[in-house]
Amino acid sequence: MSAPRRPTDPSGLERYYVLTGGRSGPGGSGSSLDVATLIVSRTGPLPGMQHEHEEILRRCRDPLSVAELGAHLGLPFNILAVLLADLLDAGRIEARDPIPAHHAGRGPDLALLQEVLSGLERL
Repeated sequence: MSAPRRPTDPSGLERYYVLTGGRSGPGGSGSSLDVATLIVSRTGPLPGMQHEHEEILRRCRDPLSVAELGAHLGLPFNILAVLLADLLDAGRIEARDPIPAHHAGRGPDLALLQEVLSGLERL
């Protein structure tokens, strides 16, 4: 007779608990992260790193927003923020505030906004 099967956690909460070591939110340097913060790798992955940390370092060779990174990895913001805080504290990534268009010396790209609006209207 086979051993009783353990029920799986369809919500993924058990996986998230393991990924973050039981932490529910970032502390220290990770507490200032938001979805528009740009993340850039400062180093490459090391052997033996947690898989998610490796993926973050690989994907962020070029600046990537926290929102985009979360979508690529399939992780909710608070879980991703804990992982990013780990990498920030270790000096493996850099977090940059996005530069608003009005500070960059130009206003919003009206042609792009018009294309987006047209695309939404077609839906």
